Amino acid sequence: MTYRLSVSGTPVRIDFDPDEVRARFAKERDRRIKREGVDQFQGLSDVLEHEDVDRYAQPITREAVFEETDVVLLGGGLGGLCTGAYLRKHGVTDFRIIEQGGDFGGTWYWNRYPGVQVDMESLMYMPFLEETGYIPTQRYADGAELYEHTQRLGKHFDLYRSALFQTIVTSVTWDNDQRRWEVRTDRGDVIRARFVVRSNGVLSKPQIPRVPGINDFKGKIFHTSRWDYDYTGGDQRGNLSKLKDKRVAVVGTGATAIQVVPFLAKDAGELLVVQRTPSTVGVRNNVPIDPNSVATLEPGWQAARIRNFNEIMNEHDPAENVVNDTWTQVFGKFDGRDLVDVDHKTLPLEDQLELRGLADLYFTLQIHKRIDSIITDPETAEALKPWYGYVCKRPGLNDEYYPAFNQPNVRLVPSPDGVDGITETGLVVDGKAYDVDLIVFSTGFETNGSTRSRYGYEVTGRSGLTMSDYFSDGAKTLHGLYTRNFPNFIELGLSQNAYIVNFGFMLERKANHAARVIAHAMNHGIDIEPTQEAQEEWVTKVREAAKPALSYMAECTPGYYNGQGDISKASFREVYKISEVDFWDQMDAWWEEGALDGLDVAPAHAAQPTTGSH
Repeated sequence: MTYRLSVSGTPVRIDFDPDEVRARFAKERDRRIKREGVDQFQGLSDVLEHEDVDRYAQPITREAVFEETDVVLLGGGLGGLCTGAYLRKHGVTDFRIIEQGGDFGGTWYWNRYPGVQVDMESLMYMPFLEETGYIPTQRYADGAELYEHTQRLGKHFDLYRSALFQTIVTSVTWDNDQRRWEVRTDRGDVIRARFVVRSNGVLSKPQIPRVPGINDFKGKIFHTSRWDYDYTGGDQRGNLSKLKDKRVAVVGTGATAIQVVPFLAKDAGELLVVQRTPSTVGVRNNVPIDPNSVATLEPGWQAARIRNFNEIMNEHDPAENVVNDTWTQVFGKFDGRDLVDVDHKTLPLEDQLELRGLADLYFTLQIHKRIDSIITDPETAEALKPWYGYVCKRPGLNDEYYPAFNQPNVRLVPSPDGVDGITETGLVVDGKAYDVDLIVFSTGFETNGSTRSRYGYEVTGRSGLTMSDYFSDGAKTLHGLYTRNFPNFIELGLSQNAYIVNFGFMLERKANHAARVIAHAMNHGIDIEPTQEAQEEWVTKVREAAKPALSYMAECTPGYYNGQGDISKASFREVYKISEVDFWDQMDAWWEEGALDGLDVAPAHAAQPTTGSH
């Protein structure tokens, strides 16, 4: 067909009718909307006999800790590790790390399901590669290698002596008279600190659907992030030998499932994959990394590689695509430049926007072509095709997921409504019963609601103000880090800062920035807190910048990106939708100016200055 842009009439090279595709998008979206919204899910601890247990460490016995320290870091994943590392670099050595797991790792401690890998290139995702001298073995590292690297960071930066593992925070409260935070835990610890840095992770509380009869099931149930190898046999590399005579159902087909399904398909007697919404699964092309080639790179290569990636992802058009992966190959052309024979930048603005919309449809339909080239059964191929904009969900990368559905022991069970119910012997989907021995929930993590719900504790600031109440109508921060009425409290999660796709980079940059600000405050004996005016200005900027993205997400199929169809509860509604490159350049410029513009700076009563920088 011939399609022409509305204003200039420029021909566009597409082989589909955009109106027909968008109509199908809307139809498929409406089929999946549930009136319960985010309430269709529940935490593991809410389900009888499916507790949120730690299968990976022996119980730790210790006495309660009562102490004063400079900084408490909430979370021992990459964010907490990087913050601890940078605090030491900036001369702040008196701090505590509180972590629920039995070791460092966060995501990579808990997620040990078969096939777990990072979906970002290891050379960009794994922090401090140059400093530790470590070279990843694969372009996309396995979970075990990533977990090992978090332990490497803990040892390299001497963070183990500061850590309290298997410890759950129960409250974080500001004492305005003493100008200290008081952190309490389930072990009776009472730790008072000048600063608190929270890095509990956006995806940390497992969730499963509210399904009638779930507690009646006589077989085995677990969530992918709490994998039970005693039941399945094997390890993260597969060989799930105890499943050879088992009937297994995987519920959910998101980022985790596309990694798990190939391994279950190989080892289970029968595998049912219950799909509510198909995933967008692009080419991974995982290959070994040649350590000799990395060893020849110039110092600073990791930061340069990350910046090149970010420039492409943020449409800065660098001269070279250093990474050249699926992410950059798609997002580097998301403006539709390859769909027209003219320089897309010379087109009228209206045509440029229209071209971007067409590129969004084009890349989704390219996934359809990939599916058709792999799947042998036409009915299965049609059911696996995503019908939503390419960035409505985080695109997946995998080369074994689609081929798994060609195996005779694997059956796709598509159902826009999900699971109807669970019986003593199995699942009911679209009114049909399926007997199974094992149900694996690959249904993600709680991303909506208050931080109190997700993290299990409340943060209480000045005059008894709770953060959950203060954020009830949306987050309120300066730079996505600091919040008025919560002095010396710094957030490392997705909190009104720019973010594209690389969590490792985002956490490393925020950790460095937080550590240098804390060191400066410690060195100068000051407390920090945003001014009301600066915070309001920042919140306005963030929310104005988010409007186009939220308008797009409102038309997407339900998922955690758009609050399961309720855009007011979208998990990414507070992300600052500007170039991630520009954001961090701005933060560096703010720091170099040295004025801490936008922060209220007050003398820290009873504070003991430490060595800092800046």
